[in-house]
Amino acid sequence: MLGTMQDGQLSIANLLRHGSRIHASAEVVTWTGTGSRRATFADLGHDAARLAHALRGLGVTGDQRVGTFMWNNYEHLVTYLAAPAMGAVLHTLNVRLFPEQLTYVVNHAQDHVVLVDGTLVPLLAKVLPTFTTVRHVVVVNGDPAALKAPDGVTVHSYDALLADQPDEFDWPDVDERSAAAMCYTSGTTGDPKGVVYTHRSIWLHSMQVCMTDSMALAQSDRALVIVPQFHAMSWGLPYAAVMVGASLVMPDRFLQPEPLAAMIAAEKPTMAGAVPTIWQGLLAYLQVNPQDLAPLRRAVVGGSACPPALMRAFDALGVTIIHAWGMTETSPLGSVARPPAGLDQEAEFGYRVLQGRFPAGVRARLVDDDGAELPWDNEAVGELEVAGPWVAAAYYRVGEGEEGAEKFHDGWLRTGDVGAITPDGFLRLTDRSKDIIKSGGEWISSVDLENAVMAHPAVAEAAVIGVPDEKWDERPLVAVVLADGASATPDELREFLRDKVAKWQLPENWTFVDEVPKTSVGKFDKKVLRAAAANGKLDISHLR
Repeated sequence: MLGTMQDGQLSIANLLRHGSRIHASAEVVTWTGTGSRRATFADLGHDAARLAHALRGLGVTGDQRVGTFMWNNYEHLVTYLAAPAMGAVLHTLNVRLFPEQLTYVVNHAQDHVVLVDGTLVPLLAKVLPTFTTVRHVVVVNGDPAALKAPDGVTVHSYDALLADQPDEFDWPDVDERSAAAMCYTSGTTGDPKGVVYTHRSIWLHSMQVCMTDSMALAQSDRALVIVPQFHAMSWGLPYAAVMVGASLVMPDRFLQPEPLAAMIAAEKPTMAGAVPTIWQGLLAYLQVNPQDLAPLRRAVVGGSACPPALMRAFDALGVTIIHAWGMTETSPLGSVARPPAGLDQEAEFGYRVLQGRFPAGVRARLVDDDGAELPWDNEAVGELEVAGPWVAAAYYRVGEGEEGAEKFHDGWLRTGDVGAITPDGFLRLTDRSKDIIKSGGEWISSVDLENAVMAHPAVAEAAVIGVPDEKWDERPLVAVVLADGASATPDELREFLRDKVAKWQLPENWTFVDEVPKTSVGKFDKKVLRAAAANGKLDISHLR
């Protein structure tokens, strides 16, 4: 075979070696609520070695799963690197899962060890007796005596485990196509599904995160990583930061607007990543408690569509919101909305509100209900399918014919997202396939309606679902959360929409709620809204 290049494994061990030596002085800052704990990437390398030795002592000798039930903090980052670098498999556990779902994912993944933050011990204690494969629990930043373990499970102190361990480790030469980490979907339908990332997929994804037309993470950045480390691997930001030497600011459990604002003021991040609901909450806080956000200049937003009004509000504060799209199954980066060059500001904004352009590592296509491929003309609407080296080809331990297997076919992932693609490769999502509203034979995008309603100054949040209608089959129902101290009536909001959506799309069903229910990762939980509407638990105004 013709070729003159050396071969080398794209392994997490090699990533760790690089980051801890080349970028030794980069920082990992963990917010404590009143101040910060600090460590360097050099410390990260030494502590990862200590943890690897400790895990060997707990019987992690191969690809055993090492679970983390933790907030975003330094110790979680240590585990992010140590577990896969030693040949084990990191398994991030969603701290907001329902207990029965947490039991399912731990047992399904066959976790051997679980690291848990001290503040989360009471949550874990409730379900620990239901774990069938866990043999060790390591309490981080807390008292191990506070956790009463069932028979067969030993509880350890993180600090005590690492105290006498060597700060160097003979990292094995791991095959880049072997498992490095796993994350389960949030399980909105059926049991959560496991996605297993390889060392190679993480490397390639991290390189994409750092590219200029992506998140553009650079050595000069201080990245505020609000998106949880259990949510699609924190969008790849921890691994990408180690790759380029960007310092990390970790919020731990302090995710409310006030401590986030204090953290931004104290630690001065240059970029951040979080779902839209985080930014909505921070904006409401800043409107009452103004502060200069500099040097924070860009924020990557994903998980759900970002309202254009929210993007404009942060523009006024000097922070550019960068729309991105992805899924647990895509590692998660699938597209990023960096506008084409040479446009004026308003034309740029027209691209920024889209879900973004596909990078070279992601192939995409739209298909109709019969599976026929649709054109990229920004008009044809179909289901998005994607493929690529950091896109899942299957779910973990889901065989052919089992629930979930139907999402993969002919080398493509069926995303369940519905939308169009522009001729120059920008994705414009209109809805999830399960959320789009079919009214009188025509489709209504719940996302478009939500964005239009949330542009009203009195509205903090708005979620739209379809409800049965005798004449039209389905009609939209808008659930509105009013901003603090604001007031609005359904008639006023409907009038506000009159020049923003087609007349036949104007909602006649409205309800005001204290809070839109959300999933464990901060997305609107529309199945809860649908159930509440179906069971008569919402006070609905019907306009005609």
